[in-house]
Amino acid sequence: MQTADLTLVIPAYNEEASLKQFLPELIDFCETNGSQLVIVNDCSTDGTGALLDEAAASHSFLQVCHHKVNRGYGGALISGLQLSRTRFSVTMDADGQHRLEDVLNLLKKQEETNADLVVGYRGADSGGGSGLYRALGKKLIRFIAGRLVDKLPINDLNSGMKLYDTSLAQRYLKLCPDGMAFSEVIALIFVQQKHLVTETPIKVEPRRSGKSTINTITALDTMLQIINIVMVFNPMRIFLPMGGVLILLGILWAIPFLIRGSGLSSVSMMAMTAGLLLIMMGLLAEQLAQIRKRDL
Repeated sequence: MQTADLTLVIPAYNEEASLKQFLPELIDFCETNGSQLVIVNDCSTDGTGALLDEAAASHSFLQVCHHKVNRGYGGALISGLQLSRTRFSVTMDADGQHRLEDVLNLLKKQEETNADLVVGYRGADSGGGSGLYRALGKKLIRFIAGRLVDKLPINDLNSGMKLYDTSLAQRYLKLCPDGMAFSEVIALIFVQQKHLVTETPIKVEPRRSGKSTINTITALDTMLQIINIVMVFNPMRIFLPMGGVLILLGILWAIPFLIRGSGLSSVSMMAMTAGLLLIMMGLLAEQLAQIRKRDL
């Protein structure tokens, strides 16, 4: 396996307690396998930064990036992936939920398939105790993405453990958000750009310490970001159904008036006109999307 051509990229925000346990394991893994390690301290207010600097002073393969202001989960991953200089990069969480042995499973899947992106799939028996609420949120996010993207090849869009072809990931970072929606958006970009995306099962452990910051607002923001990235690459997926619904409603509204011989109502004319305008706007947006794709 190509562990010597691999960088582990980890965002960390106030994870001092978890990293005291997890960081020695990370260092041992990288020493054993010849891998690189990049940890981004996202303006933590606890001792995360000092802990990382102390470790980096005695391990040349560990690079620490400090944010002066909190940029969010996606912002930390963007900084970390930009610093990667190896062919592959694996993103993991700093809370110890992701197992280092699964890094090797991701690499094995990449070697078997030559995939550009391998997603760590957290199945129903993966562990980690995500709970019913978050499980429903994951299903809803995937349902929305599946309606907007042709042949979505993965189940776990928002898995934080992914293996990337580093050069491709770096090309698309400018399109990714700074928030928690980073995971879903970058996976959808790879799919939309026709790169080979696959997944392999992983196990998830309970958090070593602290608590998750994911909530309902995070889920809503993720859904908006999914719609936004589809608008960037395939806007007709949005405009065509909306325009078609308005035209259909206008026709249905007009039928009773036509039967009575009263002509077309103003409401039906407005609905059909609005539908046609939306479709025309979609066609224009589609042309802009094609130009944007060529510039990536």
